[in-house]
Order: sequence, then C-alpha cells, then structure tokens
Amino acid sequence: MISRIWHGWTTPENADKYEALLKEEIFVGIQKRRIRGYGGIQLLRRTVGAEVEFVTIMKFDSLAAVREFAGEDYEACVVPAKARTLLSCFDERSQHYEVRAEREGKG
Repeated sequence: MISRIWHGWTTPENADKYEALLKEEIFVGIQKRRIRGYGGIQLLRRTVGAEVEFVTIMKFDSLAAVREFAGEDYEACVVPAKARTLLSCFDERSQHYEVRAEREGKG
C-alpha cells in the first residue's frame, strides 16, 4: 500500500470554498476515473496562523496505480486550475510512503 501525501494552503475566506470544491468536484472526478488500485482519499484541515492548511492522503495499491493517477512523473502535484485560484500556495511535489503497518483502535 502506498500513501500519497500533499499539502495546500489558502486564506480563511477561501477555505470553505476550497473544501467544497474538493468534496463536490475534485474527489468525485477522481472516483469517476476508476483508477485500478486507487483505495480512497482523506482530507485534513487546520488553521495555522493566518492561513488554513489542507492535507490530502490518497491510498494506492502500488506505484503503478499512482502513475495511472498522476502520470509518469508521479511525484508531480495534480492541482486543477480551478483549485489553484483558491490556493495561496501548495506543494509542487507529493510525497509517497510505503504503508508498513496499520491498526484500528477500538475505544
């Protein structure tokens, strides 16, 4: 399992718009691509000083699946033009980690 991690930042005024764009358009578009080996996406959000940081964590079965999503230069960010207008800055490159262990906790 591969986790693809990416960060983007926006203003508080654009944060809700950006989150809605992710949930209603971008994530739906990724799902519709039916990428073999794509295992889903998580969205994290936090306020940091005067900006709002977003983190996406995508799960893939392999680097081949990541390449199907992002292209041959699989570390390059995939940020649609509409999203770029709402972001103040973002990672140009995504980080990829091999998931070595995962456990669920029960309270």
